[in-house]
Amino acid sequence: MTKKNPLFLVMAGDGINCERETAAALELAEATAKIVHINDLMETPQMLADAQGLAIPGGFSFGDELGSGQILALKIRHRLGDAFFKMVEDKKPVIGICNGFQVLVKLGLLPFPSDPSRKLALASNESGRFIDKWVTLNVNPKSVCLWTKDLPFDSFELPIRHGEGRIVFRKGQEDAIYQTLVKQGLIPLTYTENVNGSYGRIAALTDPSGMVLGLMPHPEAFVSQRTYKKTGRQSEGDGLLIFKNIVGILKN
Repeated sequence: MTKKNPLFLVMAGDGINCERETAAALELAEATAKIVHINDLMETPQMLADAQGLAIPGGFSFGDELGSGQILALKIRHRLGDAFFKMVEDKKPVIGICNGFQVLVKLGLLPFPSDPSRKLALASNESGRFIDKWVTLNVNPKSVCLWTKDLPFDSFELPIRHGEGRIVFRKGQEDAIYQTLVKQGLIPLTYTENVNGSYGRIAALTDPSGMVLGLMPHPEAFVSQRTYKKTGRQSEGDGLLIFKNIVGILKN
């Protein structure tokens, strides 16, 4: 018997602009993806209970007027509240890409959801400029992240496009926090070079369950080799494997 494809909700609206690419990536990974406007989700939060996973795509939610992801995070916390955090407590997979990563950090889900104090933030790039380019990422085989578990390579490339992607830690506690992240396996991906000034070249974070992933690079933008630096090849892109990983875990 063929197992039913897990249902992922893909958040849309309020300046999010990568929902179609993210939904397409999940569909290619053999999930069922349903794009849902944040307002509809707030009207019917039961949709979160009925879904097996959630994606918060990249974009510029509310134009980043009060800081990247800040207003969307407040909207989720105060309008979705229990339904959203119950999904996390039930260890359903959640991915936040770029602006979505910023939302997860501001919600306190990364890296330590059990600790309400804010340990880190995503600040403006060290260069002070918006970055739009392909970067090489190192895969941490010791990470507990289930989205990146057993990827068949030590490094790979993904595109980035952000103005605020630099990981900074609470002043005076930088090394202690960083060492805790390393020890607990909460850093699944790092840049191979200093891209934006992020502490320890961190490109992604996971929570201790390994089910919540936040990353600045865009895996949904590299699900086909045809989008890789215009090579035109027909095979799948490396970013697709991140989505295939988590869908495979849900199915098996």
